Amino acid sequence: MSEAEILAARFEADRPHLRQVAQRILGSAHEADDAVQEAWVRLSRSDTSEVGNLTGWLTTVVSRVCLDMLRSRQARREDPAELPVVVAEAADPEQEAVMADTLGPALLLVLDTLNPRERLAFVLHDLFAVDFPQIAEIVGCSPASARQLASRARRRVQGSDPADNGQIARKREIVDAFLAASRGGDFAALLALLDPSVTLRADEAAVAMGTSALSEGPANVAAVFSGRAKALRHAFVDGLPGLVWALQGEPKVAFAFTIDDEDGRVTGIEQIADPSTLAALEIEFG
Repeated sequence: MSEAEILAARFEADRPHLRQVAQRILGSAHEADDAVQEAWVRLSRSDTSEVGNLTGWLTTVVSRVCLDMLRSRQARREDPAELPVVVAEAADPEQEAVMADTLGPALLLVLDTLNPRERLAFVLHDLFAVDFPQIAEIVGCSPASARQLASRARRRVQGSDPADNGQIARKREIVDAFLAASRGGDFAALLALLDPSVTLRADEAAVAMGTSALSEGPANVAAVFSGRAKALRHAFVDGLPGLVWALQGEPKVAFAFTIDDEDGRVTGIEQIADPSTLAALEIEFG
């Protein structure tokens, strides 16, 4: 099998995932197919010999294509109310039914009220657990700004999607279990809560306090927290369950969790200690 054939086979293996990403960003099956096809064109013209994670690379490419399409759509001032109709007319009814069940017409309409960067940040982070540094690279901003984009979008979505409340409650239970295992030094319980690809990223302020900038893998992340979280408190960080260390009621360090909606495991944790970033976050203890 030639290199071109191997690359084509890899792309076809990733096509269902890429199409799902594009559908949820765009809300249109026809546009999603166009975005995925454009990703293939770019892949076929690129040297990917140094790419370690081709799926991640393709996700970034198709997301950038979708961002351009959203901006073009906004410039044309299309009527967002027409988009769910496009979904209903797609050629693959089974896949479209899955998307409709997951998002719902009301949520699709709310997504269409967001600006392109907010929409992309929300979909990639909340629906596909893409971390904020990668989202920031796609939309062209800092990780902190990417978090704010997703946060603004989430606040609108939570007001329109009753099912989201159930997800928030489930994520709170997972963070509660994580905190209990951390405080008790239960290493095995921590490992069970962490995704195999989990990462713990710390900002520069946290690194200055003595934290590693990046810890990867369940064992390394669990080692950071095991027996060392007694001062942490439950909090909602930009509307999602997280943990905070506070001094006299003032947040000094926040831990923002990314949790996979399907298997309930933690895929990413951001340790935020920069005062300006903390000030921009919405932190509610409880």
